[in-house]
This record gives sequence, C-alpha cells and structure tokens, in this order.
Amino acid sequence: MAPTITDFEYRRVPVADGVALTVAIGGTGSPLVLLHGFPQTHLMWRHVARELAGEHTVICPDLRGYGASDKPAGTDETAYAKRTMGNDVVALAAALGHERFALAGHDRGALVGFRTALDHPDRVTHFASLDVVPTLDTWNVLHGVSAAVGFHLYLMAQPPGLPELMIQRSADEFFGHFLDAWSSGPDAIEPEYRAAYLAASAGAVPSIVADYRASAGIDVRHDQADADLGRQLRMPVTVIQQDWGAALGYDAAAVWRTWAPDLHHLTTDAGHFMAEEAPAEIAGALRALLAR
Repeated sequence: MAPTITDFEYRRVPVADGVALTVAIGGTGSPLVLLHGFPQTHLMWRHVARELAGEHTVICPDLRGYGASDKPAGTDETAYAKRTMGNDVVALAAALGHERFALAGHDRGALVGFRTALDHPDRVTHFASLDVVPTLDTWNVLHGVSAAVGFHLYLMAQPPGLPELMIQRSADEFFGHFLDAWSSGPDAIEPEYRAAYLAASAGAVPSIVADYRASAGIDVRHDQADADLGRQLRMPVTVIQQDWGAALGYDAAAVWRTWAPDLHHLTTDAGHFMAEEAPAEIAGALRALLAR
C-alpha cells in the first residue's frame, strides 16, 4: 500500500470528462493548492502540507497522468497541455468549494501552476514556483553541452513510440536516476517514499511522456502567444530555485521578472527536491508569500 500524508483526507474528484484526480486535503483556513513535480506524486509535499495545515486548507492532488489520478491517452496534444492541466486545478478547487486559492508548484507542477495563474488570474491569489523557469524559457536557456542536464526533455519530446519503449524497459533506473542525481544526498528522500515514486512513475510512463511532449509543442506555443501579448502574472509571485542561472549562464531572476512584476526571487542551498530536503525553509517562504 502506498504511503499517505498523515491526518489528511483522501478523495477522488472529477475535474473533466472522464478524468478524476486523487487529492489529499487537510487543515482549515484559506485554500492553498500544492502541485507536485517529476518523478513524484503529491507525497513530496507531506512535510510542508502538514506544517501549513494549521493555517490553511491544504489541497495536494496528483496531477492528471501521475500517481493515483486518471491517465487519459495522450494521442491529442491538448490532453497534457499545461492549459488543460491548469483547468483541472481550477475545477478541483471549485469542486471543493474554493473559487479563489493560492497556488504553489514544484517542477512540472510549477509549469502547470504558471499556466493556471496566467489563464485564471481571477482565481489564483498568489503563486509560488519551485526550481523551474517557464516552459518557453526552459528551452531558451539550454545551450550546448550544458543542455545535457536536461537530456530527458529532449528524449520525451520525440514522437510517440521510442521514448515510451526505452523508458518502460528501464523504468526504475530511469526515474531513479533523477531522484538520485537531483537530490542533495542519498538520505534526501526516505526509502518508503522513493519506492512509492518509482512505482507510481513506472505505472504512468505513457502519460508522463505525453506531459513532457506537450512542453516541447503546445505549451511553448501557448507561452509564446502570451509573451507576444505582454501578458504577465498579476498576483504576488515567489520563485525559489537552486542557482541554475549561475550554472547555465543566465539571469534567472530577470527571466522571471519579465513574467512577474511583483516577484520575490530566492535561491536555496537545498537540492531540487527542496520541499522534502528543506521543508521549514519552503514553508516559511510560502507563509511570507501568502502575507503579501
């Protein structure tokens, strides 16, 4: 049996035709939705969610295509467009009785959150992004051999067939590589949760690849259209990142500032899985954001 977030209630909530999300809900107060990254599930928020549940209603779904949520076929590129996944988030919050909510995302969840906040500024009151830049900028900042750090982006951008086959045949090694390489050390993620992430990811290869493939196509087009129109995030935004700008040779804060004029940009000494490695730091940053 997969682990759960202690003291949180679990529900299945329909969000679109034929698609329901599995969600953990805990606490009371103003709503805060937390979106997980790759190759993980909602469990990555377990420490932060319990810390903030004393002040907020904390909502932690598995994204469509991940974990225990539904995994529609990705034959239509819109199925895993971040716009579609963002609509899921809005529908989920509304089904739980929240027309407006704060939103934080890590990795893939941050890309879903970014699109949700751009498309639904009347719904998202505050937005936090952990350890990414928006999809359009992700491709723009990867150059030459330094782009090797994102080899999986290029692999899963390929047409359907080969990426799925390659990953399925070595799923534990593939997903385990990221859990190990992106963490600050071997003890960053407890074995029970590492095993849960590997099992969930191995059972979702086609939908995970479809999610990434969308970010090499339709998601770029959506971001570029908004950039061309000068659209920006209207709400207070906090970005927490490793120092990727220094590593890859770009100004990460400047990239984000083009999208978010009301920006607090922070760097952390934690690894990529910062919500698990430094939960007090992340919870504190989210509290500060929600007080703005």
